Amino acid sequence: MMKQTSEPINDVVSEALRDYADMVRRICSMYLRQREDVEDVFQDVFLKLLQVDKPFDSEEHKKAWLCRITINRCKDLCKAFWRRNVGSLEEMEIPCEDQEESDVLLAVLSLPPKLKDVIYLFYYEEYTAGEIAHLLGQKENTVYSHLHRAKEILRHKLGGSAYESAF
Repeated sequence: MMKQTSEPINDVVSEALRDYADMVRRICSMYLRQREDVEDVFQDVFLKLLQVDKPFDSEEHKKAWLCRITINRCKDLCKAFWRRNVGSLEEMEIPCEDQEESDVLLAVLSLPPKLKDVIYLFYYEEYTAGEIAHLLGQKENTVYSHLHRAKEILRHKLGGSAYESAF
């Protein structure tokens, strides 16, 4: 449940943009292939935050809410009929500094959504399996199973031990 605060709503959104804009863009980039789609979802997420009429219990609550809204909005956009036949992963711009990082990111992006979500939240946002389970509405053991399956797929795709340190 959200509690009341005297903080103006524009300050809440400005603070969230400062603290979570990169995270929201990274989540969008995991799902979406075109920069315009990323920007559309990014704006939608912060518009939804602007429309929330009560403040959050904590920063962790706000962060989790933003993650969930972003993931759901990206999934909704990906389900749209016109999105199904747009571009390929190879055409996607990957903002990585070195080839190894780019290879890992491409491999993560190629995972099925349920595996991609847990890998992203666990390794990039540093949520625990329990927190991910709560955030995604799954059992904790399911999250551990998805992490295990995703790591196995990534090891296979990336050639095993050369990328072991990444996971």
